[in-house]
Amino acid sequence: MLAWLFRLAVLAVLVWFAVKNGQEVELFLLPGQSWKSPLIFVVLVAFVTGVLIGLTAWLPTVVRQRRELARLRKVPPPSPQPGPAAQPAIPAPGASQDIHGV
Repeated sequence: MLAWLFRLAVLAVLVWFAVKNGQEVELFLLPGQSWKSPLIFVVLVAFVTGVLIGLTAWLPTVVRQRRELARLRKVPPPSPQPGPAAQPAIPAPGASQDIHGV
């Protein structure tokens, strides 16, 4: 419930920001070219462009990590060393026997 209230508050702030910044701005691109657009649209385009650049910069790391995981999954686990068999631990009297050892 608290998370939804936080999301609603963030959404309200973003809508308020969009309404307050509705005036048109003029962007000058190449020489002799200009583009008029609402300020909130310019800010949104800049934000989305930044996210896309960030994801593109992050992508090689993700691909490398996935390859490493796939390579490690293919490696067979080491075989146990021959030697004396390990004795199972005897639990203390009154201790519960949880599967995870907790």
